[in-house]
Amino acid sequence: MLSSSSTPHASTSPRHLLRDLRDVLGNYADPERRLEMVVKTIAQGMGTPVCSIYIKRPGEVLELFATYGLSQQAVHQTRLRIGEGLVGLVTQTAAPVIAADAWQHPNFVYRPETAEEQYKSFCGVPILLGGRVIGVLTIQNAQRRDFAGEDVEQLETAAILLGYVLFSGDLIKNIDPTADEGTASVITRLPGLRINSGLAIGRAVMYNSAPRITRMLSDQPEAERQRLRAAIRTMQGDINAKIHEARENLNDEASPALVEPLEILETYSLFTRDQSWLNRMYESIDSGLSAEAAVQKVHNETRARLNLTHDPYLRARMADIEDLTARLLQHLLGEQGFLQKHIMDQDFIVVARDLGPAALLDFDRRYLRGLLLEEGAQTAHVAVVARALQIPVVGKIAEAMRRIEAGDRIIVDGDRAEVYLRPGEEIVQTAQAQIAAKAKLRAVYEAAKHLPSITADGVPIDLMVNAGLPVDVEQLAATNAHGIGLFRTEIAFMTYGDVPSVTEQTEFYRQILDAAGDKPVVFRTIDVGGDKVLASMPISREENPAMGWRGLRLALDFPSLLRQQLRAMLRAASGRRLHVMFPMVASATELARAKALVTMEMDLMRANGETLPSHVATGAMIEVPALLWQLPAVLAQVDFLSVGSNDLLQFIFASDRGGSRTASRYDSLSPSFLRLLRQLSLDCHKANIPLTVCGEMAAKPLDAMVLAALGIHRLSMAAVSIGPIRSVIRQMRMAPWVSIINNRLEHGKEDSLRPLLNGFARDQGIELPS
Repeated sequence: MLSSSSTPHASTSPRHLLRDLRDVLGNYADPERRLEMVVKTIAQGMGTPVCSIYIKRPGEVLELFATYGLSQQAVHQTRLRIGEGLVGLVTQTAAPVIAADAWQHPNFVYRPETAEEQYKSFCGVPILLGGRVIGVLTIQNAQRRDFAGEDVEQLETAAILLGYVLFSGDLIKNIDPTADEGTASVITRLPGLRINSGLAIGRAVMYNSAPRITRMLSDQPEAERQRLRAAIRTMQGDINAKIHEARENLNDEASPALVEPLEILETYSLFTRDQSWLNRMYESIDSGLSAEAAVQKVHNETRARLNLTHDPYLRARMADIEDLTARLLQHLLGEQGFLQKHIMDQDFIVVARDLGPAALLDFDRRYLRGLLLEEGAQTAHVAVVARALQIPVVGKIAEAMRRIEAGDRIIVDGDRAEVYLRPGEEIVQTAQAQIAAKAKLRAVYEAAKHLPSITADGVPIDLMVNAGLPVDVEQLAATNAHGIGLFRTEIAFMTYGDVPSVTEQTEFYRQILDAAGDKPVVFRTIDVGGDKVLASMPISREENPAMGWRGLRLALDFPSLLRQQLRAMLRAASGRRLHVMFPMVASATELARAKALVTMEMDLMRANGETLPSHVATGAMIEVPALLWQLPAVLAQVDFLSVGSNDLLQFIFASDRGGSRTASRYDSLSPSFLRLLRQLSLDCHKANIPLTVCGEMAAKPLDAMVLAALGIHRLSMAAVSIGPIRSVIRQMRMAPWVSIINNRLEHGKEDSLRPLLNGFARDQGIELPS
């Protein structure tokens, strides 16, 4: 072993090194030359003969991209696997590796093309981006050198700057630092679950996560320390105010759901006072970083360490740290927040783990183009809002928040349930052409909106709009729909953040009725529970929330809530027709109890001298299969019925439509389900009770024609689907469709009729929109 020698110190301070690197990045236009000067500047600044940059390439390979001191012939030739050699060990552990005598280290690997045999000492640190290791920055020394903590800190400071500039322009081209293992292509295709159809291109905006830092360096450490202290104080005050509010609300027995959020906020409050966390940020500022860059640097280091642990509790804490970092950065960047800073003037795609139904309304609709979710489900109410805004949504994208960075270009293809991350220009141009073609087709539908929705052989089909927001009502005129077949009132509740007062509800429903004019509006009473939660309601955690305490059964347990809503609807409809529909009805008895509340509120209005609606029609949604075996008792009580095909399908087939493995395991055109709908249609026709289908099935062109052939002549759907459905309805002739469907339901196999009917539509000359 070589004898120890004195350790030379770096020739410049961390702040001076960052200043020199900033000058290099600004003065050299050629990417290759710029990278050469980066490693030379670091080597000279740290007093070492060698500095090298290794970049993580697709296929989990580290490639030597630039070096000062090693053989230039090794650049782009030397490659190491993750875990191989000292460089691979840095990547594997996401931590610095120091070796005074590298050749004696058990992980040492020699690559002869580098000509590094003369260099003994080694120090390497990870280059991090969003908590991921995207490369390694190394220095080497010919003599034995015990690299000290200040050397490591200086190298880490240089690495944090490199992490933000390496992939933000043309410094290094054609690299996908998040590519899957074994992937050879630089373009990443991410499969998911279709939540809303459509195609969009935009830049990624990370919802509720830390922003991309745009100002990395500062020559005024004391000013940055003051900025950070002020932001921390403001954040602590904000959290403490929320804790105080939550504690006061806990005095209300109706708010047990606030216990867990209170515990989380108290944990946040403790963490914001953790001196180790604060000291690491202050130390980073002293090295020459801005306050926001220091926050992000400490966050990246923490995230990289937690990503290596297999302890599920510790890994789960990462979400808490992510949220805390985002809060602190928002306070640092001001009240406008980081979203507006990056998306005010360009098309963007929102990337989130999941979203509540009102969250999309916070974004600028002029530039919002799509939504990408790590979780998400087809039946989630955020999908309803997305359809109202006519933006594509893809869910179940594994580790989307980890793999995507703010500002990444993304293509969201809701039709094929896939996402392209950082696509090349050729793919972008293809997508742009498809978007233009879809826009042209929408123009065709727009031109045909005044044509009646009537089959080629004269059978009228009423096409109605599903709604939940005032913006949806505007689509009545835009689509020339017959009316609103389903108005989801709970979305307005969620927009308020709590249960609005009777006065607020009355005004809201009156505005909807006024905007609809003489066209009917079917108000569905509040349907919360499952994935739809109000802040102040004690929603319990259930193993199967979609089949649990939700819909009418929850509303009947809170009769005052339902009565207030009914009172507001009745007052809003003063002197005109009102249609009220109850969701998730499981029995005729539940329906009778709900109708009794309507009668009670009407009697009170009469007693108070208030003007009643001219007519009140009540109906129920067919979503729970048990109601089908109580149909005579139900038909005797209702003025209309509506099939919620989303829930009815998943309950019939015991298949969660929100699960990626089960969502495609059944088909709405299976014979068993079509026989059910045919019998329901016949029973409603005999009882002279109008029947509507208002789930996703009504919005699919082929399915809509099948429903019409089954005798269901009222369909309600998202506004964007009205044009395509009107088009196919006008092309179909009813008699042939009734004949082939009935024949197959009586004599065919139990396989889905979709392939057969797709071919039949083509034979009939019907063009099915994609």
